[in-house]
Amino acid sequence: MDKTLHIQQKALNVSVHNKKFLAHLKRNVPKNLDKTMSQLHEEVFEYTSCLSCANCCKTTSPIFYERDIERAAKYLKMRPAHFTEKFLCIDEDKDYVLKNSPCPFLQHDNTCSIYEHRPNACREYPHTQRKKYIRF
Repeated sequence: MDKTLHIQQKALNVSVHNKKFLAHLKRNVPKNLDKTMSQLHEEVFEYTSCLSCANCCKTTSPIFYERDIERAAKYLKMRPAHFTEKFLCIDEDKDYVLKNSPCPFLQHDNTCSIYEHRPNACREYPHTQRKKYIRF
């Protein structure tokens, strides 16, 4: 069994426990959660280089909202419909996501060819700078 499949199976095995734990956390949110997360984010990114890893771009897809599609398509001088047809599909949650991994905009040096025009989900990744964590 490959490692990814093994991790997925372990996650399924504890999913009920995890749901109960998350429900408990939502009822008992630490008062300083946002401050703690902000501090942890700063600490981790002092020694984390996205360009040395790019695993997120290699293994996951951001959600593309209409404004993301329009922005990227305009930069690539494409119609939004053509961009959607060429790069995106609709997932089980009815969101637009990339058809393939790794991301087609990931370059050999782990930079992004549409970096200034990338989707908002990429801009916010890994989502550790958010405020009001309880909403998530």
